Amino acid sequence: METLELLDVVVLTEALPKTNLRKGELGTIVEVLDKDVFLVEFADTKGVTYALPTLTAHQLMKVYFEPAGV
Repeated sequence: METLELLDVVVLTEALPKTNLRKGELGTIVEVLDKDVFLVEFADTKGVTYALPTLTAHQLMKVYFEPAGV
């Protein structure tokens, strides 16, 4: 598994019905709480936060915007 860090953009790998989050939603890690525990902000296109759950690394996948080696 790959290391996740502060301000990484991540995608949710499972639905979280209690927080109305769907699998595949994009968020940003805004706090590292423990080795594999993160506070993740989910915001709309206007930048308004709609969810701020504490998630574990197995619930997240890092998103890349450039090919490897660039």
